[in-house]
Amino acid sequence: MEAFDIDAPRWDQCTFWGRMKHFFNITDPRTALVPERELDWAKMMVEKSRLGVVPPGTRPEQLLYAKKLYDSAFHPDTGEKMNFMGRMSFQVPGGMIITGFMLQFYRTVPAVVFWQWVNQSFNALVNYTNRNAASPTSGRQMALSYITATTTAVATAVGMNMLTKRAPPLVGRWVPFAAVAAANCINIPMMRQQELLQGICVKDKNQNEIGQSRRAAALGIAQVVISRITICAPGMILLPIIMERLEKLRFMQRVKTLHAPLQVLLCGCFLVFMVPVGCALFPQICELPVSSLEPELQDTIKAKYGDTVPYVYFNKGL
Repeated sequence: MEAFDIDAPRWDQCTFWGRMKHFFNITDPRTALVPERELDWAKMMVEKSRLGVVPPGTRPEQLLYAKKLYDSAFHPDTGEKMNFMGRMSFQVPGGMIITGFMLQFYRTVPAVVFWQWVNQSFNALVNYTNRNAASPTSGRQMALSYITATTTAVATAVGMNMLTKRAPPLVGRWVPFAAVAAANCINIPMMRQQELLQGICVKDKNQNEIGQSRRAAALGIAQVVISRITICAPGMILLPIIMERLEKLRFMQRVKTLHAPLQVLLCGCFLVFMVPVGCALFPQICELPVSSLEPELQDTIKAKYGDTVPYVYFNKGL
């Protein structure tokens, strides 16, 4: 077959719609069910395509499918296979179960504590799996991040439950979202604090490494926090309104055992769309003007490259 650039984006990554199509492709929850041997085949095909030695008779459609599986299961920085539950393709099945039960069991303190703990454990795994791998994270940092985020989520949920006991029932249903949003603001920066302390690798347009930037790290982490909150916001804000109305129906009052499965299913419907939308809010490879970097890094770049490098680029993580 003719030369095929397997790393060339299928859709324009400079536009929101192009990025959304890309993330619909790689966050497809069906890829979470693909067997290990097929993922290994996908990695082999991608690596061979990069070397220009694909097996004779290989069709472009096969290479595109291999790249889809590769992007869904292997880390973009290291090329290593990611933890199954930490992959973005597992966000829909994993997130729908946890979020559905958080929204259903929000009335008692033990239920709130348990489901917030489960959610933060899941979030910590996702954050670690999708970190910028160029900045190593120690076991102590992971433990501190996990404990801090879990404590924040539980304290927010329990505290707001106490404060909203006399409020309308719908207000109480929104408490899980407030807790999740607050925890995301803690969990992600804590898990990636090494990037904030030491900076992340920034490159020129030709992928040459030119330094470490803390400002780039702060920008990338802030964008990831916004994306994560955006992913969960519609489901956790609109679904309580929907369930509040549905539960008043006579049929729903007779089948209360179906309330939790229904919430899980509806959460899945929201997440199927919101996971790629949230991931697509910002480009995966961020562009930052050299003038926005730390003064010392600006001086280093200008001394070495002059004005030939107006922008730097970095992977913000997911």
